[in-house]
Amino acid sequence: MNAPRRLRVGITIGLHSEAETLWNNGIKQNAVFLAEALRLCPNVASTTLVNTTAIPITSALPWDLQRWPTRGFEEAKDELDVVIELGGQVSAEQTAYLHQRGSKLVSYCCGFEYVHAMQAVLFNRPLWGSNLFVNQRYDAIWMIPQVENISKSFFETLRRQQARPVPFVWSPVFLNQRTEHLPRSGEYAPRGTSPRRISVIEPNIDVVKFCLYPILIAEEAYRSQPKSIERLQVTNAEHFARENMDFIALMNQLDIVREQKAVFLGRYETPQFLAEHTDVVVSHQWENPLNYFYLEVCWQGYPLVHNATLCTDLGYFYPGNDVAAGAARLLDVLHNHDAMAQTYREEQRQKIGRFLVDNEDVTREYTALLEGLYS
Repeated sequence: MNAPRRLRVGITIGLHSEAETLWNNGIKQNAVFLAEALRLCPNVASTTLVNTTAIPITSALPWDLQRWPTRGFEEAKDELDVVIELGGQVSAEQTAYLHQRGSKLVSYCCGFEYVHAMQAVLFNRPLWGSNLFVNQRYDAIWMIPQVENISKSFFETLRRQQARPVPFVWSPVFLNQRTEHLPRSGEYAPRGTSPRRISVIEPNIDVVKFCLYPILIAEEAYRSQPKSIERLQVTNAEHFARENMDFIALMNQLDIVREQKAVFLGRYETPQFLAEHTDVVVSHQWENPLNYFYLEVCWQGYPLVHNATLCTDLGYFYPGNDVAAGAARLLDVLHNHDAMAQTYREEQRQKIGRFLVDNEDVTREYTALLEGLYS
């Protein structure tokens, strides 16, 4: 069938509570940012967030329901030309209904599903059990670039459909909301000659972003210049430091731990932890070369020492798993960053512009992708 002149687009989410936070993972933010980006496409009439669970839609949700309308699937299903399955799964029956009325269904892949499947099997971390439903009736599979290398073939074989990379999109809108009442709006502030607080803020829930290499980078820098570091702070690691004997044994090999310059903390919201506790962020990824965390850190002007290959121009990049190179970059930050802090923040925001929802290239690419659904 021919495409409607202007498309009504729904993007799925899967709510677990009426006031679910936006900071426990990036999926809901991704849905909101995609809605914002698609709304600017000339062939889009409207965008709606579509909840696929039984959780009711109320004003307790942490986003503006006027700006980003949100409805349940049953309420919205007859008013959508395109449904993009992002954060909540569309069932076989719902898929059949959408196709029967001529709607298109897109799988938007923004998770490291091959890694999740691997860990589910190897480490007995059940994902689906006997209830696995793999939809093989998508009209297209779109994936953000950072998941292409490890998960593309996983998507294509199971879903019997080719997958293609699409623009990764972001907006500082929620970051700005969260930081508006913080000192300096949560932006980085130079500390002069004071020793620096180094933060490692990896999720530590799977192998793609784990805290060990950043800790080793901080250790190498500390061995070289201990007086330059006030403390190392590792979030999302308190349970390791209390309960995991392997982690404890590893940490006890390090000078920065033995000399009581390291603390292992629980979970924090990134904007607040940056503003209240951080001078430098050290990060490491394995098959996760671009994510919102990097953009949040750099947008606020914090120096980010990282190895993310899809944003090498942001922060202070080191290659691969090279701890010595990471430590050299960290020492560079400790001695030289503050002299250029304001320029750094301005340049970071300019470079992040290519990911913003209103970037003209982003608008152009998504306009073409939507048109392609009806080709």
